[in-house]
Amino acid sequence: MVTLHVFDMDGTLLEGTTASLQIARHLGSTRELVELEARFAAGEIDTRGFATAIHALWRDLTPSAVAEVFAASPWLTGIREVCADIRERGERCVVITMSPDFFARHLLDLGFDEVVASRFPALPFLEPLDPAKILTPGDKARIVEEMCERYDLAHSRCVAYGDSMSDAPLFRRLTKTVAVNADHHLADLAAASYRGNDLTGAYALGRALLAS
Repeated sequence: MVTLHVFDMDGTLLEGTTASLQIARHLGSTRELVELEARFAAGEIDTRGFATAIHALWRDLTPSAVAEVFAASPWLTGIREVCADIRERGERCVVITMSPDFFARHLLDLGFDEVVASRFPALPFLEPLDPAKILTPGDKARIVEEMCERYDLAHSRCVAYGDSMSDAPLFRRLTKTVAVNADHHLADLAAASYRGNDLTGAYALGRALLAS
């Protein structure tokens, strides 16, 4: 039976950080990025405003720099093992993130079947950003609904793994949800909660939810 495992990236697969913060540290724009994140947290800008700002800030970013940052980032252990186990069972593992696609798509190399992320112009940025291609929290639930229709899946065959309130719309839609290193706001919405640095532990909780 096809089962869908949906993973967030920032703060979930990435331990205690975000793709944007990792890139900013590499480029020396940490102060500007922290200010943007504070404005986002305060509701002054949305995901599209945030994306517009980093598009302007990171004009010199190159694919090779992104690959270097990705390789050096603090990922949870066990990601390859979890993806391999899901595939061996004939199930599917996907990542849905509001972060840039030029970073997130490297997760395909770790074994994920599909990565859906905010779409930016090719690096280095020579073309304008299309705000319509930047994902919002509500898009996560919409994308999972589309995947359920594509694979003829009931919600009971979907497990979501996330860490922040941007995952809340999806956690409210599904019943099998695992909060990963999340604060109480999301943990209170989740069916199970995991704290640690090994994705196999969170995945074990997801498997238990599927078996229940």
